[in-house]
Amino acid sequence: MADLVIRGGTVVDGTGAPSRTADVVIDGDRIVEVSDGHYGGSATEDIDADGLLVTPGFVDIHTHYDGQVTWDPLLSPTCWHGVTTVVMGNCGVGFAPVAHDRHEWLIQLMEGVEDIPGAALSAGIKWGWETFPEYMDAVAAAPKLLDVGTQIPHGAVRAYVMGDRGADNEPATPTDIERMSVIVEEAIRAGALGFSTSRTIMHMAANGEPVPGTFAATDELFGIGEALTRAGAGVFELAPAGALGEDSLAADREMAWMRELGVRCGRPISFGLTQNATDPDEWRRMLDMAEAARLDGAMIWPQVHGRTVSLLLGLATVHPFAFCPSWGEIAVLGSVAEQAAVMRRPEVRERMLAEMTTADIGFLTFMKPSRIFALDDIPDYEPEPSQSFANRAEALGIDGWELLYDTISNGDGTELVNSPILNYVGGNMDPTFEMLSSPVSVFGLGDGGAHAGQTCDGSTTTSMLTYWARDRTRGPRLGVEQAVAKMTSATAALYGLGDRGRLAPGMMADVNLIDFDRLTLHKPTVAWDLPANARRLIQRADGYVSTIKSGVEIMADGEHTGELPGVLLRGAR
Repeated sequence: MADLVIRGGTVVDGTGAPSRTADVVIDGDRIVEVSDGHYGGSATEDIDADGLLVTPGFVDIHTHYDGQVTWDPLLSPTCWHGVTTVVMGNCGVGFAPVAHDRHEWLIQLMEGVEDIPGAALSAGIKWGWETFPEYMDAVAAAPKLLDVGTQIPHGAVRAYVMGDRGADNEPATPTDIERMSVIVEEAIRAGALGFSTSRTIMHMAANGEPVPGTFAATDELFGIGEALTRAGAGVFELAPAGALGEDSLAADREMAWMRELGVRCGRPISFGLTQNATDPDEWRRMLDMAEAARLDGAMIWPQVHGRTVSLLLGLATVHPFAFCPSWGEIAVLGSVAEQAAVMRRPEVRERMLAEMTTADIGFLTFMKPSRIFALDDIPDYEPEPSQSFANRAEALGIDGWELLYDTISNGDGTELVNSPILNYVGGNMDPTFEMLSSPVSVFGLGDGGAHAGQTCDGSTTTSMLTYWARDRTRGPRLGVEQAVAKMTSATAALYGLGDRGRLAPGMMADVNLIDFDRLTLHKPTVAWDLPANARRLIQRADGYVSTIKSGVEIMADGEHTGELPGVLLRGAR
C-alpha cells in the first residue's frame, strides 16, 4: 500500500516532455511510480487532481536566507510560490566563517549588498558558530519547511583569513590564497553546494565600501577554484563586474577569466545576466560567449531572471520626494500613515511639488515619472510605455510629478509603484524571453529574503507560470513544460541535486498541485514582521492548491499546514 496517490492530474514532469494525464504514487519521501494509466493499487491517502497541474517542487537556486533561516522555519515569501528547495549564500555574502568580533561587520555587509535590515539580522540571528561547517550544523539543527542548500561566501572567507586587509580589498598574498582555498575545500567537503563571490561595484556594504573580493585578482579566484577541483564538487557562483551596466568594458574581461577558470577547475560556473540600458545587447554576446566556452570544456551558465528587475517606490520604501528639502520634517514622523497625511495638506503638497522642479535626482533616472508605472492588484511587470506616470498625467492635463505625488501619498501611505530598471530596455521583455529560452541559461536571480525595502522577486516562480506560460500577449511565450523544466530539473542539475526536479520513480516526493487557470500573483505589500519589527516587502499568490515536500503536505491553498520536513542539503546527490 502506497502512502499517497495523486490521481488524474495533468503531469508536467519537469523534463520538458509534453504534459500528460497520469497518477503519481508516493511512498515515504519518494515517488515510486508515475502511471500513465490508472494506478490500481491502494493508498493511505488519495488526492483527486483532475483539472490541476502536477509539477515537481520548484528549486530556487538564488536566495539570501542565510540569516533568516536561523529564525524563520518557513522562509517566506518563497514558500508561498511552489518552491520546495532553496540555495542561499549567493553573491559573496553570508555569515560564516566568522571571527567572534566580526558578527556586526558581516551584518552590515549583508545589509548593504542585499538590503536586509541590519536591525532584523542583529535581533534574529542567534550566533553559535565560527567555521563554515559549524554554521552548516546550526542550519541543520534549525526547523525548516523547505530543503536548504548553502554556499560559502567570498566576503566572509576573505575577512576571516585576512582581517582588515581582506575587508578593505587589499591584494591577497599566496599564503592568504592558500588559507582561503583550504577553508573553501573544507566547506565543500562538509556539504556546501558551492562558492560565491561578487565583482560588481554596485554591491557595497552599509558603510559604502565594496564587497571583499570585488577586485580579486585571477590568482585568488583560480586558487579558490582549485578547492572545488580537489573536492570534486561545487558550483562557482558570481555577480560579475558590469552586471548592472556600470562598466561597459567588463563583459569580455569577465568572460575570459571565467572561461579559463572553467577549463582549469572543471566545475560549473554561474553568473548573473540581465539586460541593462548602458549596453542593451550585451546579454546576447554573453550568451554567445558562454555557449562558445563549452567547446573548450568550460561549463558556464548565465543565470537569468524571469521578469524586470524593478524598484518598488513608495513612502514605506524609497521615493523621489525624499530629495525635497521639505522631506526632512516629514521623514521624522512616526509612521508612513502620518507622513501621507501631512503630504496631503495643500500647502505641503504645493511646496514639495515646487521643490521637485529643482531637486537633484538626475542620476536616479528610474525615479522619474517617465520610468514609473502603477501596480494593480495583479501587477504588470511588462507595462506598456504609454502607461507611465508621465504619459498618463499628460493625458489628464497635469504634471507627472503631481500624479505620482498623489498616488504614493494616498490612504495609509503604503501604496507602491513600479520602476523597471533592468530587462526593460525599449519598453518590453523580448530579450528576457530569449534569455529564458536559451539552452545555456539557468533560471534564478529571485533573491528571496533580500531587498526587503526595494523589491520582492522571490515570487518570480509564479510569474514564470502566470505570465510567461499563460498571460503574455506582447510577444512570444514559454510553453508550460519549458517554464516548469527551467525551475526544476535545470536548476537542480546545475547544483548536482539529482534526486529532485523531476516526477519520476526514485525522485524526492516534492510536488505542486496547481490550479493553472486560477493561478494569480498579487501585488507586493509592505509588512513590518521581521525581528525588531523591521520592514520588508512580501507577495502572495492564489492557485497553489497543495505543495508537498518529501511526501508531506506543507502548504494548502497558500497556508502552512504545520509540517516542517525540510533538511539541510549536504553536497550533490
